[in-house]
Amino acid sequence: MASGGRSPGPSGPPRALNILPALLLPVLLASFFFLSAAAAAETTATMHNNNWAVLVCTSRFWFNYRHMANTLSLYRTVKRLGIPDERIILMLADDMACNPRNSYPAQVFNNENHQLNLYGDNVEVDYRGYEVTVENFLRVLVGRHESAVPRSKRLLSDEGSHILLYMTGHGGDEFLKFQDSEELQSHDLADAVKQMKEKHRFKELLIMVDTCQAATLFSQLQSPGVLAIGSSMKGENSYSHHLDSDIGVSVVDRFTYYTLAFFEKLNMYSNASLNSLFNSYNPSMLLSTAYYRKNLYERPLNEVPVTNFFGSVMKTLHTDSAYTGFLAAHDIETPMSIRDNLHDHSMLKNGATTGRSDVEKEAQLTAHGWTEVLLEQLDRKNTDVVVVYGLAAMGILLALSTWLSM
Repeated sequence: MASGGRSPGPSGPPRALNILPALLLPVLLASFFFLSAAAAAETTATMHNNNWAVLVCTSRFWFNYRHMANTLSLYRTVKRLGIPDERIILMLADDMACNPRNSYPAQVFNNENHQLNLYGDNVEVDYRGYEVTVENFLRVLVGRHESAVPRSKRLLSDEGSHILLYMTGHGGDEFLKFQDSEELQSHDLADAVKQMKEKHRFKELLIMVDTCQAATLFSQLQSPGVLAIGSSMKGENSYSHHLDSDIGVSVVDRFTYYTLAFFEKLNMYSNASLNSLFNSYNPSMLLSTAYYRKNLYERPLNEVPVTNFFGSVMKTLHTDSAYTGFLAAHDIETPMSIRDNLHDHSMLKNGATTGRSDVEKEAQLTAHGWTEVLLEQLDRKNTDVVVVYGLAAMGILLALSTWLSM
């Protein structure tokens, strides 16, 4: 039966559906900006907040006395500049202080004048003797230990750590000998550093090697944030500095000797740069060419203080409010019987005052929350992150206002 009304024609999509793609585009762009900002914030917000040192002597036997003296000299230097023992991993393949040939028992010197005993000032050795192996060294770097290994023998660094890795011993083309029985290859070192980077075990890493052909150990490194310096180029030897006639052997290597000479002029508050350290090496004094690789390191060397690796990090928090720790401790230690004898009116008055103070503080924190976040980002010089967040917020607000006005 025919109907009197018009047959419905093809109707188009609702108007809201027509404008939906136009509205979704700004929202998607804003979401993209937010994700990019979050990723950038995660990358840049990691601040340098702690320093670690891994100091390794790989040589045994009395005639390698100087290698232990090298390592103990760097150990003394980083401690003097502020790195505590709990953040130093010290590996000594031999104990020259207790060697029967040592005419100065329980003492190790790096100079023939014998004015400084390197072994007499609270030396904490983490790996000694046959514990110093390639396997244990790599386990320290990557953090893969047996469950029985104590925390004191582990490198407990994180993504905010700057690590100094110092190694000394006998080496050759792309290898470093461990105890004359095994070798650390350049690709072993590169693989370990790559794992460290992937596991966020450092922010920046400085590798310093005092051995023959030291520069060849760095040939396989590919991880960003790594700076490397060696005492000699490929085909060059690394020489000792001087002989101690009383001890009967050489007591320090030239590269380490001149490194120590540079640091003896500094304290933990010095602003000397890595560039000044590298420029202090004179090939005519070293009898070799100090080599440093910096293509994996982003920051200019003249802007990086040496204490970023060889010293401490002192984090200071500024507050405008008075310190109330002593008042709180006094209040806790007051006997309950004395508190009960206080006048009721005073207690009620103090309680009301405290309540008002807490409410005011909470209101201030709420009102200034976003301001503090922005100031924190600006203090960290993350202005790009702040700008991206602002643009993303503007995009979302624009999309919402367009939707509401339809």
